[in-house]
Amino acid sequence: MLESLPYQRPAGCPFDPPEELARLREKEPLTRLTFPDGHRGWLVTGHALLRAVVSDPRFSSRQELMHNPMPGTDSTEPMPPAGPGMFIGHDAPEHTRYRRLLMGRFTLRRMRRLTERVEEITAAQLDAMERQGPVVDLVRAYAQPVPALLICELLGVPYDEHETFQRHTMTVNDHHATAEERVAAMNALGTMLYDLVVAKRAAPTDDVLGDLAAGDELTDEELTNIAVLLLGAGFDTTANMIALGVFALLEHPEQLAVLRSGPEAVDPAVEELLRYLSIAHTGARTALEDVELDGKLIRAGETVALSVMAANRDPEKFPAPDRLDIRRQATGHVALGYGIHQCLGQQLARVEMRVALPALFERFPGLRLAVPAGEVPMRTASDIYGVDRLSVRLW
Repeated sequence: MLESLPYQRPAGCPFDPPEELARLREKEPLTRLTFPDGHRGWLVTGHALLRAVVSDPRFSSRQELMHNPMPGTDSTEPMPPAGPGMFIGHDAPEHTRYRRLLMGRFTLRRMRRLTERVEEITAAQLDAMERQGPVVDLVRAYAQPVPALLICELLGVPYDEHETFQRHTMTVNDHHATAEERVAAMNALGTMLYDLVVAKRAAPTDDVLGDLAAGDELTDEELTNIAVLLLGAGFDTTANMIALGVFALLEHPEQLAVLRSGPEAVDPAVEELLRYLSIAHTGARTALEDVELDGKLIRAGETVALSVMAANRDPEKFPAPDRLDIRRQATGHVALGYGIHQCLGQQLARVEMRVALPALFERFPGLRLAVPAGEVPMRTASDIYGVDRLSVRLW
């Protein structure tokens, strides 16, 4: 029985999972785990086992059934049920209904049509960095503004509100902000998004929220919650992938050279960085009935913690998994989930990374860390891994 979820990274290895996870994956990829609230559940570290759990309808995503495995979350009060529209906290058939309505708005073809707009946003941020340089915090100057502005485009936020929307979004995800500041920013965003839904009901626009508002399948509350969910899922994750991806490439110059070798290297690089970094590193499901898995009995009501970062380093799936190798075909990774809850905006995230990473190094070929790598502050106690700040020298 593990007494807590391993989350301490190896000293000097900010990109590697805790060493204990690799030992567990080799010897006991499904093991008992004590959760912070005292719940006795399970931890999955193997790739095949994780995919088996998340694709099995006998395991639920309903948050009111869930025990949180992350250290520091020791409240014994159950989470309330997910609100209308908060589809990641629902099971079928509610989840199916919401996802069916949204999937047509997140097709690969539609996301690729956004590439030109991503390029424009990226170029504008690079121009701003050049004016600000030579030393900038890449998180606030580049990694956060690019996805924040693209979410504005996706949701159809009026241009004159972009700056306010972006400021509130960044405050909500700023771990240095006070609780009061973050709550105030979240409330302001909720109000803005509700007002946006009401406006698009009256005059639908050509964007995701406008498309959904034009129909009568969703209430205003559902639409607002969906907008909040898309904002949360599409901003913090992509921002941290861009920042942490840059950090990893700077620390692996031979891999950066491959990325710079030509356009054909970009797609494999994005997939490998998603696998290697696995920033959404831990998930969970709760058994709705007794389930036998890997020769063990998981009882109804027990929560299974899912170590995405361990699964994506499973040598049975990926040879030499602890090596960053952007020439490999990293297909099959679970960084963006698997099964019916696989990330709805995954193609959008890929488009942003495919544009943002090469453009940055093309504009600033001499880009390098402005501080020693060991002094880069990491987000170690968050359910989204990344960097708090990444001070870089542009030239």
